[in-house]
Amino acid sequence: MRNDLRTLVFAATAATIGCGDSGGRDDGGASASAGLTLTAGSTSITGTVSASASTSDSGSGSASDSADPTEGVTSGVTTNSSGDSSGVKFDLGAVPDAGMACGPGGEPDFSYIWVANSTQGTISKINTVTLVEEGRYIVRPDQNGSPSRTSVSLTGDVVTANRSGGITKVYARPERCQETNGMPGIQTATDGNFLPWGVEECVAWHTPMAYESQRPVAWTQGTFNKGTCQWENQKVWTSGNNGADGQLDVLLVNGDTGAIEATVNVQGITPDFYGIYGAAVDGQGNFWGSQLSQGHLVFIDIQTLQYKVWPMAAPGYGMTVDSKGYVWTCNSAASRFDPMTESWQTAQVGGSGGCMEDGKGTLYMSGGGNNIVAVDAETLQIKDTIPVPNYVHGVSIDFYGYVWGVSYNQPDAYRVDPVTKEMQTFSGLVGPYTYSDMTGFALSNAGTPTG
Repeated sequence: MRNDLRTLVFAATAATIGCGDSGGRDDGGASASAGLTLTAGSTSITGTVSASASTSDSGSGSASDSADPTEGVTSGVTTNSSGDSSGVKFDLGAVPDAGMACGPGGEPDFSYIWVANSTQGTISKINTVTLVEEGRYIVRPDQNGSPSRTSVSLTGDVVTANRSGGITKVYARPERCQETNGMPGIQTATDGNFLPWGVEECVAWHTPMAYESQRPVAWTQGTFNKGTCQWENQKVWTSGNNGADGQLDVLLVNGDTGAIEATVNVQGITPDFYGIYGAAVDGQGNFWGSQLSQGHLVFIDIQTLQYKVWPMAAPGYGMTVDSKGYVWTCNSAASRFDPMTESWQTAQVGGSGGCMEDGKGTLYMSGGGNNIVAVDAETLQIKDTIPVPNYVHGVSIDFYGYVWGVSYNQPDAYRVDPVTKEMQTFSGLVGPYTYSDMTGFALSNAGTPTG
């Protein structure tokens, strides 16, 4: 019954919502609605379920394709689990419903985690269901950019920042990729073997930037057009720093073209070499950035481009914005900033590296040892500790409720069920270093404080 409940919830979440008779659906799908009463144990659920049949391959699910996502896991995977899928959540509540209504090019594709292979100058597209790598891409023409942070849009496409300067967008779906190299068809990587720069056609754009240090990158949500079933006006925040002249810039970039639309020079803080180290957005697309160690927290309003800065309460490394709009900096301490009261709460939790909140009040962050720490987002107390084989620097959450840990300079990424502690391993990364919003969950989950 647990699996039946999971399947029906997933199908209902992925149902056609939002576009109605707009004509925007282009995947040949048909939809229908029916009353439903489902009993599981002592729990009874009554409501209406809309099921859709679709030729879309987004992985968003339908009544006919909602098989156990752990089935067929083979290539590049080791596991210590029994194969029981009871821990799979299918909790897609944070996914914008309107986007699920559309065919290729319109619907979000959140079935991937994007990890930077820093020493190789590439990023990997790993299917979060099968744990199979479905593409690897060079992200700077010279392959020497040292990519680190990745950010996934509400369309599912990724942007990565190169530490040595420049940002690059890669399409998640081959259907979106454009003919650019003069060869018939679309040439794109389909596994861990990447194509040369200029041959690969799923690289949407690259914007060179002459910074000594360029770490942060974060998509804004944009707006969803129900008439066309497309996300529009999506922007990208990034920041660069030239330590020699103390110039610290935050830039707003057009997500479609890569053109720089605005540059904000942030004054009043000491940039050091790294400048702003991590970035995320709140529910309105405003920029939040933090410095390495105990520097400053920076806010920029996306409409006015006015900024504010506050001293950080404790040393930070990773950072995120949670479902209530609180801003977190994470290191040995979990520090929560309330934008309404402009105040901090901090607890020593022995963490390190990246962090992300699950939308239900739990902050998952890299532990100081070989573990992932679960912190109560309200009380800041440790709720749980999840062991993993090696130290993980980056932590992310996918849209099935799994928690991911990306190792530091080891070839592995771990997918863990936070309830059962069952774990699976993807192996094949090259010098990985990613602790930002690798799946798009944090962007779809980001809230705005209401006081």
